[in-house]
Amino acid sequence: MARAWGAAIDRIVAASGGGAGCLGYHPAVAGLSRSDVEHVAHLARLGLTPAELDRLQGQLNHILEQYLKLAELDTDAIPPTAQTIELENILRDDVAGPSLPATAVLANAPARDGDFVIVPPILGGDAG
Repeated sequence: MARAWGAAIDRIVAASGGGAGCLGYHPAVAGLSRSDVEHVAHLARLGLTPAELDRLQGQLNHILEQYLKLAELDTDAIPPTAQTIELENILRDDVAGPSLPATAVLANAPARDGDFVIVPPILGGDAG
């Protein structure tokens, strides 16, 4: 599916006279055709009605137009970032406090043996 979208974008770039990495897109370049959308829908195994194909064609072309507008921006002076906002630790401090008594914890266990909780085996064997 990615190959089909990549081919459609390459076709739009080629029609605009640009090459790979070209930012000189022309806003009037034709987008995805109905057959492009049908092909991608077939690859994604989507059974779409004609009305859905029409709506999807319009939506996908709108997305491509927005991408082309973003591609026109000069971002040479903007350093690469992984986050758009600064990250900070939003967790509380790890402070020791009183815990539940063992009897209260064990009262919630579905199965126990003395002061231990019995859990089902995960690597085989009997729960016994």
